[in-house]
Amino acid sequence: MANKRDKKGRNVGRIGNRYRLVIMNDNTYEEVTSFKLSRMSVYIALSTLFVLLVTITVATVVFTPLRYYIPGYGDLKQRREFIRLKMRTDSLESAINARDKYLDNIKQVISGDFSTSKLDTTTIKVPKVDNSTY
Repeated sequence: MANKRDKKGRNVGRIGNRYRLVIMNDNTYEEVTSFKLSRMSVYIALSTLFVLLVTITVATVVFTPLRYYIPGYGDLKQRREFIRLKMRTDSLESAINARDKYLDNIKQVISGDFSTSKLDTTTIKVPKVDNSTY
């Protein structure tokens, strides 16, 4: 148990240690450049690079015509045309249903069969006329 705690403690302590990265010319052993780094700075740099790459990729897909290659993402003109055709189909369907109902009623009138239709049994309440003034 104590050994695991020591390893975790050492890793947390080493995150702030400073390291030097030296780039040298292999032929002349001349120092070209050097960087002072820590594990935390490398982690932050790589995390920032990752976030930037994801942001650039998402922005490229969202704000350019590449978005049309994503399945399910259609063109605005196609979407408008789809909505217009859907509305037209619905209206045609309701017109066909109304015509079918009309033709069924005509067939019932011609054949004299009224057993399937409901009779109107509601009473109309007519207001009483006061005849005392006449």
